[in-house]
Amino acid sequence: MMVCFGTLAGMYALLGAPIVAAAQVLIYLGAISVLILFAIMLTQAGDANLPRPFHPQVWVAGLVALIIVGLIGYAVTQTDWHAAVAVTAISVETIATALFTDYALPFEILSLLLLVAIIGAIYLARRPEDDEGAN
Repeated sequence: MMVCFGTLAGMYALLGAPIVAAAQVLIYLGAISVLILFAIMLTQAGDANLPRPFHPQVWVAGLVALIIVGLIGYAVTQTDWHAAVAVTAISVETIATALFTDYALPFEILSLLLLVAIIGAIYLARRPEDDEGAN
């Protein structure tokens, strides 16, 4: 997550928005990441016997990870990086217009996918005793 925040700050800097990049580093990379790390450290049940929900799927996850690494490696080696040096001037208005007109459906599908991922994370993070107390 911290690498993603740092990369996003780099993208902001490359797009000519150094103030937004600095805010990204200060707020998200610094404060929010530390806050989330402390929340994870303070809420873990160290000695609880919790079930391992993904144990039978470890080999599938490893296979998918290897395929993704292979695809990324192939894309990196096959990309003509010298052609990527030419800077294209695109305004924020152009990106916003394209995002909310031509790509509105993929944008909404992505937001629904993120919502499902959050609900799944909440479901997996719950403790079994929470379910018994609700009845």
